[in-house]
Amino acid sequence: MARKKRSSGVAGTTKTSVDILLVEDVDPLGKHGEIVRVKPGYARNFLLPQGLATVASESGRRQVQRHRQRIAERKAARLAGFKQLAESVSKYSVTLEANANTEGHLYGSIVARDVSDALKAGDYPVEPDQVRLEGPLKELGMYTVRIRLHEQVETDIKVWVVPAATA
Repeated sequence: MARKKRSSGVAGTTKTSVDILLVEDVDPLGKHGEIVRVKPGYARNFLLPQGLATVASESGRRQVQRHRQRIAERKAARLAGFKQLAESVSKYSVTLEANANTEGHLYGSIVARDVSDALKAGDYPVEPDQVRLEGPLKELGMYTVRIRLHEQVETDIKVWVVPAATA
């Protein structure tokens, strides 16, 4: 009586390589959703137990495709949110008070955190690392400051540095 040969899965296989579907990015192998060929022991002992890959089946491919689609939809929604925020921020101008001498030089300086805090006070969630200053602002005046919300979304705002009111 002939024995049936196992053809599915990785467990107990004597093949020299197997095809697996990557569930996550694995640095030396490939990106999420790719089908790669690896040694059976590597798949059985590391990739599958860690949840980094699954057996390359049609249902696994469909599942990864759905996951990719959900990620793409989230990215598109997030990008649209950044574009909307950029449009509303571009219409806003920030006024910052600072102590200055009679010639208009500030005793301190205005940095990205100050601009970010002023925008947050105006209900615009802009972090200091998104504010692109070419250097600290050290004089009174009006400046155009670039805000980079996303690698694809940038806008400019007006920042007015005015002397602090004396009491």
